[in-house]
Amino acid sequence: MEKYPGLNKSSIFVSEHSLTVLAMTTTKAEMTARQLEIIDAAGRILTSSGVSGLTIKRLAAEMNFSESAIYRHFTGKEEIIIAMLHYLKDTIGERVAQASQEGDTTEAKLRAMFRSMYSFFEDRPHFVVAVFSDGLMEESDRINEAILGIMGTMMGNFLPVVMDGQRKKALTNAIAAEDLLHIVMGSFRLLMFKWRVSEFGFAIERSAENTLEALFTLLIPERP
Repeated sequence: MEKYPGLNKSSIFVSEHSLTVLAMTTTKAEMTARQLEIIDAAGRILTSSGVSGLTIKRLAAEMNFSESAIYRHFTGKEEIIIAMLHYLKDTIGERVAQASQEGDTTEAKLRAMFRSMYSFFEDRPHFVVAVFSDGLMEESDRINEAILGIMGTMMGNFLPVVMDGQRKKALTNAIAAEDLLHIVMGSFRLLMFKWRVSEFGFAIERSAENTLEALFTLLIPERP
């Protein structure tokens, strides 16, 4: 916590509990190719039918597998969802961390980070339901912990950029860094929710860029 002085320790995103969860998660490098196929198919079912529609029987039919073949890779539905969330945490974390090194300004870095996220979902829209926790919260404590892992990873990558931008007066200091980031991430989450509800019926790239432009107009002092 000392790395980010002044950070509210009670935050759900960066609590000691969330950081412990991050250390316990399985990395995507530990997954087999077949496990990745299974979580990909599970994401498609979650998108079309929700959590209640995701069953081992339905998943096996989706993949032309036997149910016993699914059980050779996962113990059950909960394990599949948790593996999916861990995969998304690692993948998105890697992409955002790499994007944070791009650009010379805070605005350029944040743009690159958000673009890395929405471009990922543009190619894999069936994972939107999982990463934004739609319908997954309260399924189990372990799933909630995996969701916290995603939130913690995103917060851990974005918060230093926001705080650095505030120190350089590139972002407004009228709002605490943590609250500012909640506003930004909340706007992105709402956009992704609208995209999903529309059955991915509009161009996410154009809408995301419009959202970013509006946010920067609000958050960058004296922006022309």
